[in-house]
Formats: sequence, structure tokens, C-alpha cells
Amino acid sequence: MTLVKNLIDKIVEWFCISIMGIMTVLVTWQVITRYFFNNPSVVTEQLAQYLFVWLVMYGAAYVFGKRDHMAIVFLVDKMPPGLRKIIGIIQEIVIGVFASGVMVYGGYKTTVRQMAQMDASLKIPMGVIYSAVAIGGIFIIFYSFYNIMTLAKNKIETNR
Repeated sequence: MTLVKNLIDKIVEWFCISIMGIMTVLVTWQVITRYFFNNPSVVTEQLAQYLFVWLVMYGAAYVFGKRDHMAIVFLVDKMPPGLRKIIGIIQEIVIGVFASGVMVYGGYKTTVRQMAQMDASLKIPMGVIYSAVAIGGIFIIFYSFYNIMTLAKNKIETNR
């Protein structure tokens, strides 16, 4: 399971790095066309916005998988280790349920519903953009399951 997690980490990591590089080029081009040629590129502006959505969704899943996300642990740190472990598992279950219901199910329904609507400038279905929510949710569910397994085996620290 750790091997699969490491592979997914690398894939998502490189995907986010690639998106960030592409966005940098697109926004730089947008600035050049706007201020030097006085003719802003609508395509690069839209594409940068959509790539930012993907970056946020996949980046959030990646950070969740690394357990580097923000957490308020003031009370949890004051509890005994056994109770911390139980609370950690409950947190992962709640996050997994949220990701399943809201992100995967809701994201899938929205993706399917928006496949008929085309983006005006890029001529791609809007469902492609919204698919980032469902895919990010799938990654979060995987990471949540992995974190539950490692917490149960005492392989990761329960306080952050």
C-alpha cells in the first residue's frame, strides 16, 4: 500500500509542478500581450483560470496525503496517545465521508451535467474543468484510507 501511495504522490506532485509551470508561461504571455501589444489573449486567461482550479484540487489532495494540511490540534495534543489515535481515525473517516459525498458524488454529478456546456473561448466541455473536483476527491479518499491504515498500525504520529 505504501508503494501505491508513493506512486500516487509522485504522479500528483509532477502534475501540480507541470500545471504551475504552464500557468507561469500563460500568465507571463497574458501580461506581455496586454501591456505591450494592447491586445490581451482571452484563451490564455481562461486556460490559466481552469488550470488554477485543477492545481488547487490536486494540490489539496497532495497536501492531505502528506498530512501537511492545516490542523488545530490544541485539545488533541493534551490527550493521551490512545485517545489521539482514535480521534485521528475519526477525523480521517469524517474527511473520507465528506470527500465521498460532496467531492466525488457531487463532483461527478456536476461533471456529467456540464459536459453539454462548451466553454466559449477554449471550445471544451465545462465538465472537463469540473472533473477536477471528483478526481481530487478520489485522491483524498485514497489518502484517508491509507492514513486510517497507518494510524491503526501506529506508523504515523497522530499529532501534527
